[in-house]
This record gives sequence, structure tokens and C-alpha cells, in this order.
Amino acid sequence: MELSLATALLIGLASTFHCLGMCGGISGALTFSLPVEVRQSRWRLPAYLLAYGLGRIGSYALAGAITGTVGAILLRGGGNMAFLHVLAQTLAAAVLVGIGLYLAGWFPRFAQLQNIGAPVWRRLEPYGRRLLPVSSPLQALLFGAAWGWLPCGLVYSMLIWTLTAADALEGALLMFAFGLGTLPAVMTAGVFAAQLARLARITHLRQIIGLTIVAVAVATLFYP
Repeated sequence: MELSLATALLIGLASTFHCLGMCGGISGALTFSLPVEVRQSRWRLPAYLLAYGLGRIGSYALAGAITGTVGAILLRGGGNMAFLHVLAQTLAAAVLVGIGLYLAGWFPRFAQLQNIGAPVWRRLEPYGRRLLPVSSPLQALLFGAAWGWLPCGLVYSMLIWTLTAADALEGALLMFAFGLGTLPAVMTAGVFAAQLARLARITHLRQIIGLTIVAVAVATLFYP
């Protein structure tokens, strides 16, 4: 579990480059749509940004609990548990390799996984829109919860990984750790977008991070 949680957190932190394009614009727009007195407050603005983030992470954790439960049902309904365990472990490693190659910039088509959640988002997006403009931290939390279901190939690849956890609590914790890793990038996107964008353009840094995740994926096959 410790290695898995650390891996999930690492992927979340590494996804800074992805989050800038996917969620950075949303975060920046939400920040600048807040009342001037909120944006100029040293304490109130971070509270709103944190509420957005916690709502989003809460949805990730809920989705992780669902996929963890589905994984448990699939594994327990099978016959040869030893074989299914090895299969699940191999699938988890393959997903991590895909994430690593995607973050390194060598597997851009991996992001097409986001098409899976389009039907769900079409149903939830109108409810999120009704919460705009955000005028309270509670409203920000609820909007963040809706935002968490925005189709995202990286999130969906993580959810495929949580299937192999075969446990609702572990699936929720894995997605919570992943979401926690994304929090700094998304919260600061509206303020430090230019600096983060320059960092994201450093090709070698992206490749090092991607290869690190690939190495972790390979390690999980030998040290589950």
C-alpha cells in the first residue's frame, strides 16, 4: 500500500504539465471570476481555491472507491485467484507505463481515454454550471466536486489502476493521493501560470519524470 500511495502521489505531482492544459484554464477563470474583495484578500482567496481542490479530490476518491469495488467483484468472481492477482498486477504496471510515456510526451494518444467519460460529464456539467458565479466557499466546494468528473485521460488511467486494488477503501485512498499531488499545480495555476508553463516546456524534465514512473511500474512487478 505504501508504495502504491507514494506512486499515486508522484503521478499527481508529475501531472503538473498535463494539469496546466486541462485544468489550469478553469482554475484561472474561476479565480478571476471571484469578487475583487475575495481576490485581493490574503486569506479568503486561498480558502476558495482550496475548496475547489478539495471538492475535485473528493470526487476522485469517490470514483476510486467505485472502481476499487468493481475490481473486487471482478476478482472475487473469478476462478484462479493466483492467476487473477498476477493479471491485475500486470495490468496495473502496464497502465503506469502508459502514464509515464504520456507524461514524457512519447504517447500522446493515451489521453484519448478521456472519451470514456463524455456521457457522464454531459449529465453533470449543467449542475456545475448552475453553481456559477461562485460566491461562497461551500459553493466552491460543490463546484469542485462537479469539476472532478470532467473527462480526463490521466484521471481515467488512474481509475483503471485502482481497479486492480480490488478494494473500495484502497481505491479511494489511491485517487485521494493522486488528487493531492495535483493540488499545488491547479491551485497556483491562476497566479503562477506563466512560470509553470515555462517549466512544462522543459522537455528533459518531462522525460525524466515519465521514465521515473515507468521505472516504478517495472519495480511493482518484482516488488508488489
